[in-house]
Amino acid sequence: MTLDVGRIRQDFPILGREIRPGVPLVYLDSTATTQKPLAVIQAMDEFYRRSNANIHRGVHTLAEEATALYEQARQKVARFVGASSADQIIFTRNATEAINLVAYAWGRANLQAGDVILLTEMEHHSNLVPWHMLAAERKLNLEFVPVTPDGLLDLEAYHRLLARTPRLVAFTHMSNVLGTINPATEMIRLAHEAGAVVLVDGAQSVPHLPVNVQALDVDFLAFSAHKMLGPTGIGVLYGKRSLLENMPPFLGGGDMIKSVHLTGFTPNTLPHKFEAGTPAIAEAVGLAAAIDYLEGIGMEAIAAHERALITYALERLEEVPGLRIFGPAAEHKGGVAAFTLEGVHPHDVAQILDTVGVAVRAGHHCAQPLHTKFGLPATTRASFYLYSTFQEVDALIEGLYQVKKVFGI
Repeated sequence: MTLDVGRIRQDFPILGREIRPGVPLVYLDSTATTQKPLAVIQAMDEFYRRSNANIHRGVHTLAEEATALYEQARQKVARFVGASSADQIIFTRNATEAINLVAYAWGRANLQAGDVILLTEMEHHSNLVPWHMLAAERKLNLEFVPVTPDGLLDLEAYHRLLARTPRLVAFTHMSNVLGTINPATEMIRLAHEAGAVVLVDGAQSVPHLPVNVQALDVDFLAFSAHKMLGPTGIGVLYGKRSLLENMPPFLGGGDMIKSVHLTGFTPNTLPHKFEAGTPAIAEAVGLAAAIDYLEGIGMEAIAAHERALITYALERLEEVPGLRIFGPAAEHKGGVAAFTLEGVHPHDVAQILDTVGVAVRAGHHCAQPLHTKFGLPATTRASFYLYSTFQEVDALIEGLYQVKKVFGI
């Protein structure tokens, strides 16, 4: 199915913006955060105009409406990722908090000195630092699956490292730098055979690919709303029921309790046990609207559009003299292209591209060890989504030639 991108773009007010007079916005930074369709903006606006109240506590009309909208959002998230029950969907601030929740609640309850956690060299800092912190506290051993020169995980090394019987395997489904789509189903199966619990960072995969937690048989899945057309400030942790039920609470406060006494407390049932305090209610409403929008288009169609875009983008980028692309071939990656331009710092590339309206990211993209692996302080990254066009890829290429002109190379 071919997306009607022209029609889709009409749903995103910001895409009609000019950065300066006569310079239209070319937004190629969707890996950092995605733009929002009117449906999401209007859903949140409507909530604040008509139904704003705190949830799970009041019996008045607004409180009941707000509670219903919040829990309907949970149901939509569960359906979107194929969870068997909405109780397995925990709302967090973002994917980072979701991973930290697992590290603190599951990790502290289950890991002991000498246990092995297996990660990969392509992880975002959010799937590294929590495990470093826990390892320092509990004297755990961290091991890492190497990344090959062409940007794929070394699966032979993965097999060897599983022989060390890690208690936890945690990896990104799709790299935010290389775009690599890792073989999650196979990796999860092998990890389970080795006796490990598996956490998948789905921050980049859930917005771009069909993801079904039951088909994957994943134990934990973390992702964020703002990378899938939704608002900032809300993320999701999916967990298998048996694991979630046996985990202690992560934060203490209102709504995560069944009863409280001066001598102690009894935690609430799932999912509320892990949602202390007033949550991001309007943001949950926005996430629900984003899911409706994505499902209306179809995740298979979105993935196909991005495959076509990244194939074209890699072909065009290879035309630019002195440009080096990082990551695998198009058939192994999503809509992400990280690159360097000989003789120009990545930040300078991004800054000059901005003068012609092209918005890209420059830096280590919260994946500093991966950049160190390739001997780089930074890269420039262009990333695409359902609203991106082939003409925008052409604008990127024209902008890169402008960079070369400015630097006289």
